[in-house]
Amino acid sequence: MARTRTAVVAAALIAALAPVTLGGSAAFAASPAATAAGTAAEVGTIVQDGGRLVVPAGEEGPVTLRFTATLPAGVKGPVTASFQLDTWLTEGEAGSSPVSQDVIRSVCAVNGVSYGACAWHMPYHPPVLNDPPTRPSLDLPAVPAAETLTYTVTLDADGTAAVLGHPDALVELSDGTGATVARGKLGLDFVAGTPTAARRGAVHARDKDGVLWRYEATGDVSRPFAARKRVGGGWNAYTAVVPVTTATADGRGDLVARDKAGVLWYYEGTGKPSEPFAPRKRVGGGWNTYTAFVGVGDGGLVARDRDGVMWRYKGEHNTLYGPRQRVGGGWNTYTALTMSGSRSGALGRDKDGVLWKYNPWGPYPSAPFQQRQRVGGGWNTYTAIAGTAELGRDERPDLVARDRDGKLWLYQGAYKPLSGLVPGSARTLVGGGWNTYDLIF
Repeated sequence: MARTRTAVVAAALIAALAPVTLGGSAAFAASPAATAAGTAAEVGTIVQDGGRLVVPAGEEGPVTLRFTATLPAGVKGPVTASFQLDTWLTEGEAGSSPVSQDVIRSVCAVNGVSYGACAWHMPYHPPVLNDPPTRPSLDLPAVPAAETLTYTVTLDADGTAAVLGHPDALVELSDGTGATVARGKLGLDFVAGTPTAARRGAVHARDKDGVLWRYEATGDVSRPFAARKRVGGGWNAYTAVVPVTTATADGRGDLVARDKAGVLWYYEGTGKPSEPFAPRKRVGGGWNTYTAFVGVGDGGLVARDRDGVMWRYKGEHNTLYGPRQRVGGGWNTYTALTMSGSRSGALGRDKDGVLWKYNPWGPYPSAPFQQRQRVGGGWNTYTAIAGTAELGRDERPDLVARDRDGKLWLYQGAYKPLSGLVPGSARTLVGGGWNTYDLIF
């Protein structure tokens, strides 16, 4: 049985859910009215302006679908319209919809007359279907008859609309008796668009004067960062600054910073990109015993002591860390450690330049990481590496790395068996001049 989700115009985009599989295309059945005795022999045409329409599923804003119906002479109104996509949606986990409540928001006009918001219906079905599926459809307004009817429909799609793929839409117009008076197909191409700010990453960098700068992801890997923004000065008071939750372009993401006296401070993300951190809170002293820190993504922290032993601190409300838990020894083999974005574990580069991935294991008090998996060699060419949330639009965490010449490179996340989400093998140049920073995270 299909479960229907109706999407109506909304003011804000809804965060994207995980994509699911679409059902295949199938031929549309002709309208019963079109084959009923006594219907008009002549059926008009429907022509799409400009060919197939590309619909970005993201923050780009609305695009406009235009099509013109030419009706036979003598048609009596009102003229009603049926609009269906030649695909269907398969339900996700626990019977959930694969798209958001307001996956597409549309406004309709016909022959220059606005009819306001028009609703989408997004039924979704079990993976195994016994009956023909009900397809996604759009409510078009009933209008007076005319020789030609030009429809203008805006489509503002959020990130979940990408699962719709590249459907055709069958449009049929019927007269006042229910007879089909025009029929045609339209083409829509739903493509991944710019993710919402909450789903795009952000990178921070401290310059040699102690000023902290913020680079927010654009969602376009060909130009992954918007112009940098100044967070503030005085950050050279710290000998270590480490994210404990993933930084995102909407101003989320917490971090800890250790000062020269060994005091650890907590900066909570505000959700305001213009002022991404709340005033610092003191965690406590004695943190100079550690040589490296890595956030575990949930506000918790692991810290390596001078003997190479890694310790885990559970993140507590109000930035307090509970008693430490021993993770294990041997961590002095790594010359660089970083959190892998979006709670996907940690990355460590050893003294031979080999990068290793530690997938997350579970919440405290379980061990924070699974057994390490080899990513690849050659990483000692870099003077800094930093795991990030998604910088493009493929929903996978990424990594940036700075070489000795000050060039910053982007490695998009890739999925590998056993290793899970890791930096991919191909890199993209972000730009030069990054040697001005003594810390990148």
